[in-house]
Amino acid sequence: MNTEISAQDRKGWMSLLASADEARLSELWQGYGADPAFDWLRAPEAGGVMVRGRMGGSGAPFNLGEMTVTRCALVLADGTAGHGYVQGRSKAKAEIAAKIDALMQTSAAEDLRAAVLAPLAAEQTARKDARAAKAAATKVEFFTMVRGED
Repeated sequence: MNTEISAQDRKGWMSLLASADEARLSELWQGYGADPAFDWLRAPEAGGVMVRGRMGGSGAPFNLGEMTVTRCALVLADGTAGHGYVQGRSKAKAEIAAKIDALMQTSAAEDLRAAVLAPLAAEQTARKDARAAKAAATKVEFFTMVRGED
């Protein structure tokens, strides 16, 4: 197990996996080709979580509503644990996320990053850039004309 993984790195790939399109994640995972042997610590199960929000990012927290989440945990043959938390009820997506999380803590990390995480990150960035460009196209600039003195 690689102990040099920062919490920030792990948070990054967990976030990327949770927000990835299920079909695309499955396609990239199948393209990676390695499906490791594992045992369940917690089989995939769906449940609800309370989503909290803040006005303006700094106001008092409030309960926004509930969201369905599927989670699971597994352990690889070498003892590395992986966890998957995804929005919705997809047990398959949660399982893939947990396998990737576990493998990212092993020597397979760089191959997995190139085969699965890098394409997902590039596609996520492209979607954000397209959304930002669409929003920028509707931007209105206001200016004030000053009357000159007579």
